Amino acid sequence: MVLVVIKTFDILELVAQANGQGITLTEISQQLQINQATASNIIKTMVTKGYIEHIGKKKGYRLGPAAFRLTNEVPYGQDLVNAARDVMEDLTAKLNESSILGTLRNNKRYVLHIVKSNQEIQVQVRTDRNAYETASGRLLMAYLSEKELERFLVANGLPDKTLWKEASTLKGLTESLAKIKKESIAITHLVNRHVRGFAVPILAHDQVVAGLSVFLPDYRYSVSRQKEIIQSLREASRIICQRLNQL
Repeated sequence: MVLVVIKTFDILELVAQANGQGITLTEISQQLQINQATASNIIKTMVTKGYIEHIGKKKGYRLGPAAFRLTNEVPYGQDLVNAARDVMEDLTAKLNESSILGTLRNNKRYVLHIVKSNQEIQVQVRTDRNAYETASGRLLMAYLSEKELERFLVANGLPDKTLWKEASTLKGLTESLAKIKKESIAITHLVNRHVRGFAVPILAHDQVVAGLSVFLPDYRYSVSRQKEIIQSLREASRIICQRLNQL
């Protein structure tokens, strides 16, 4: 048992030394002289806990958000958050609804940054959540490659009908994601939770790197409110994208 703990820390240190660059399972196994099957089992647990994350079959692994939360010395996704922070503050001030900057991490929607509104009634937000439950999660799924989406479905399966009825079949999911991508916006209405969400993509050099979303309870929703939210989200996204493309 102690040996497994030592190997876990060895893997964590090795991934950290890569300074954000991916390191593959083969490289980890060879450099640490750990049996590849053993390394794979340890890594799966570390990915589940968020200490490292899988960034692609060929790219391998890098540190995950949980590793950065240990010290708070190197904020996760710092460039992205820096480009979005004041824009999100203006967005929330304008709409008086909370806004979220989210990405997909370990097959879940992970919150990089949140700006809360001054509303007395707030929608509960978790750091990571089932991607199907959130507007930004669904939006980011729409921009996954075919292979990435296949891996996502292996890990998560199809959404339950009570959560996303239109996408509860493979055909329905494919059509729903295609619509989101075409319109560059995801809109959710979780009837059982009385919550609505809206999300638009954030691009850096023509690659979607995050989703910007606004969410609110049903009783504050109206058609005119939806139009205002979407217009405000698109304008905020434009500014953030412009900043990221200058980095």
